[in-house]
Amino acid sequence: MKRKQFFKILGVLFLAVALTISVSTVSRAATIKLSYAFFAPSRSFPAAQMERWAKEVAKRTNGKVKVSTYPGGTLLGAKNMFDGVISGIADIGCSCPPYMPGRFPLMEAVDLPVGFTSAAVASAVTWDLYKKYRPASFSKLKVLTMFTCSPGQIMSKVPLKSLKDLKGVEIRGTGISGKYLKAAGVTPVAMPMSSVPESLQKGVVKGLISSIEVMKDFNFASLCQNVTLMGGPTTSFAVVMNKKKWNSLPDDVKKVINDLSDEQCYWTGKMEDARGEKAIAWAKKKYKVKIYKLTAKEYKAINSKAHVMIDKYLAKTKKAGLPGKKFLDDLYALKAKYEKKFGK
Repeated sequence: MKRKQFFKILGVLFLAVALTISVSTVSRAATIKLSYAFFAPSRSFPAAQMERWAKEVAKRTNGKVKVSTYPGGTLLGAKNMFDGVISGIADIGCSCPPYMPGRFPLMEAVDLPVGFTSAAVASAVTWDLYKKYRPASFSKLKVLTMFTCSPGQIMSKVPLKSLKDLKGVEIRGTGISGKYLKAAGVTPVAMPMSSVPESLQKGVVKGLISSIEVMKDFNFASLCQNVTLMGGPTTSFAVVMNKKKWNSLPDDVKKVINDLSDEQCYWTGKMEDARGEKAIAWAKKKYKVKIYKLTAKEYKAINSKAHVMIDKYLAKTKKAGLPGKKFLDDLYALKAKYEKKFGK
């Protein structure tokens, strides 16, 4: 091989290597990395929706976006989630607005005892209401979607078959759920969910009120072999993003995320309801859990006493100059619409 030809081939090889490195570098630079924080363990249903969302975004952007998830409070906790996202500790976060009473006053209606029949219905209503009203309380955040858990039910160590049985019984319940329990004659006890198993074992509480999937997800069926169907309040969740990070995204990525918002809301609500049904079937089979339902008269009595929470919401929003009455009217109209669509 002639010297000139040798150097020519060598030059081509160097150019090929350089191009490969360059393409690789550009590819790495083009990958958008997002962090997504959640406060509860990975076995919880909101964590399942988080993982689904992360995978869907990666798939629909053809790998252009990579979302790293941080469940279990490893990056941010429940009460500092929204501020943590605003300050940029996490790009995205999921938490519960009702955990911060007074911060999101208009949206508080969705967590009141308004008679939601399922997570699918409550989630769709909550998201539609947010999109219509765009409350100023969320102005520092880009809201990606919203959803709720299923209606609260009582899980207990002892059978609670009637209002008489409920009277004075210590049940773990916080916030709106605690007030709803009080309307039912129960003695609500506020504590973190993480403290409930030990409190049940020690007899500090006789049960808890929560969405029913926790019977399996957190194995509460091993401690509570009784369920009293209350159809209590749901708890809303908001998935939010740092606005500076959102504004930095290219338009094609923004479109993928925006297009996913409605779908993610509906998917999560349906998933949560299905998860609850499976949990009950599992609990019945494995732990012989028994299910009780109050009479229509007893439910009416509870809801009559619980209505004071709705009255207070209306008074508070009116005083603040917020359209609480219109918001609540829209809530009930949307509730009827989605009950027809998804079924009660």
